[in-house]
Formats: sequence, C-alpha cells, structure tokens
Amino acid sequence: AILALLLLQLITVKLLRRLGKNPKYLLDKEDIKNITKPIFIIFIAIAIRVKTFHSLLGFEEITYALSKISTISIIFAFTWLLIIGLKITKRKIIKNYDVNSVDNYRARKVYTQFNILERIIIIIIGVSIVLMSFESIREIGVSIFASAGVAGIIVGLSAQKMIASILAGIQIAIAQPIKIDDVVIVEGEWGRIEEITLTYVVLNIWDKRRLIVPTSYFIEKPFQNWTKKSADLLGTVYLYTDYRVSFDALRKELERILTTTDLWDGLNQNIQVTDSKPTCVEIRAMVSAKDASTLWDLRVFVREKLIIFLQKNYPESIVRTRVQMENNTTESNNS
Repeated sequence: AILALLLLQLITVKLLRRLGKNPKYLLDKEDIKNITKPIFIIFIAIAIRVKTFHSLLGFEEITYALSKISTISIIFAFTWLLIIGLKITKRKIIKNYDVNSVDNYRARKVYTQFNILERIIIIIIGVSIVLMSFESIREIGVSIFASAGVAGIIVGLSAQKMIASILAGIQIAIAQPIKIDDVVIVEGEWGRIEEITLTYVVLNIWDKRRLIVPTSYFIEKPFQNWTKKSADLLGTVYLYTDYRVSFDALRKELERILTTTDLWDGLNQNIQVTDSKPTCVEIRAMVSAKDASTLWDLRVFVREKLIIFLQKNYPESIVRTRVQMENNTTESNNS
C-alpha cells in the first residue's frame, strides 16, 4: 500500500511536470513544484483514513484521532491548493497589467480583489471548515445561532466587530471604494493605500508614517479618494495681489512657466480672479498633472515662479497697507 501510494505520487508529479514543460499550459516548473506538496499531503491523509491500516498497525484505539487528523489534513491541503491556484491566476492576469504605470486603474482593481480573495479563502473557507469538522464546535456554532440565551448573546456581541470588519473587507473587494495604491485623505492625512486585509487597511502617509484604519471605516465614514477612476487631477495656486496687477500678463506668464516643465500634463491651465477684497484681489491659477504627487510639485513650482515674476515686473502689485494723512487746517491753526 505504501509502495502504491509512492507510485501514485510519482506518476502525478511526472504528469504535472510534463504539463509544466508545455508553454501552452498555465503552469510552469515552479508552479508544479508548489502544487505537488499539497497533493502529497492529500495522498498521505487518504492513507491515514483507511481503517485497514489502523488494524494492521494496532492503532484501533486512536482511530478517531487519526480520522480527525486525516480530515484536517485534507481540508488544509485543498485550501493550500486553492491559494496556490489563486496566486498562479493572479500572476498570469496581473502580468498583462502594469501596476507602476501612471494610468494603472485596472491593474490596481484586479490586484486588490486577488489580495482580499486570498485572505477570504484562508480565513473563511479553510479555518471554518476545519473547526466545523469537530462535533463539539459545530454544536456550539448551532447553539449560538439557534439559542437566545445569555451566553449566545455575549458571544455574538463579542464577535460583532470582528464579523463587521470581515464583511467590510469582502464588500471592499466587490464594490472597491478603495484599491491598492489609491491616493486618499483619511482623518486629515494624505497618503496612499499600501495594504488591504479583511480587518484593517494600511495607509502610507506622505511623511513615511503609517496610519492603520479598520476596513469598516471605509464603509461607514466619508473620505476622499483622489484616484477612484483615474490618477489625473486639477490643482490650484492662490495669489493675493494689489488691484493694479496685470491679469493678462499673469496669464501669459503662467502659460510660459508650464511649457518649461515636464510636471504639467498639457491639458488644463487657466487664471481667474475669484474674489475681490478691500485690501487685495484673489487670483486662482488652475493647473493639471498626471497624478497627486506630480500635482503637488507642479503647484509649488508655479507658485514660486509667479511670485518671482511679480517681484521683478510688477513690484507695485504686491499687497501693501496704505495710510492716508489728511491735513486739517483748523486744527493746525489752533495748535
């Protein structure tokens, strides 16, 4: 029987390796190597389950324990196979998408779904089936759902937040309000989505800090997503000048500044007077860039160059406070 088991494993490995050598199949040599490990565990688990071996080897007293070990091993091996298959599929699909490109919306969408699906398979399918294979745990699970007793309520309330986080993770995988590498503003912090799990999300903030947020946050609370559909953005630069500034000269200078830098995507640019106040006028320069990081650099660059332009060519347009002195003749004579 042991020889037959080894022979069956050898034949399976040979067949898989032959498939791996053929370029028309999805599997390669490394994938075959990974797949053969859980398959071997399945064969061993099946052999352990055969009661004839228990009698021959004198293991009748621990037959129940061996059966449970066999069941858990089979579930573990099949879950392992599912995860390997999912990773192979993910690698083959993502190979057609460039996550590092500027317009990587589709790539980030697919990558996020596969990452969360891996965790769903491990936590929900694998662990749940293993636990439910034990009669006592299955009875506890049934009693929690069927009983309205105090113990059931306490357990249910204790697990409420964890279950809500897991369900939120599944909802994020399907609806995708956020994706890997999305630019978001959460709790007043600007950063990129670095990692998404079933229970929490890691936000890489611009100054290299990490903000850990529960997945349920992105379902229950409002937040800003700057790359939900595309990465390109519009940005503004505000200037406050004197009323004597030349708006046409500013428009020409903005156009000249943008043509000298690669930060601008060449799509949108404009200058508008958005407000007039007693002491100054508010001028808004609007520019566009391919992504959030580039837009920030572009706004800083444009603001600096426009201020230098005003300093050199229109120094009188810089905001200043005026004080007008009136000469009162009557008061002068009295003094």
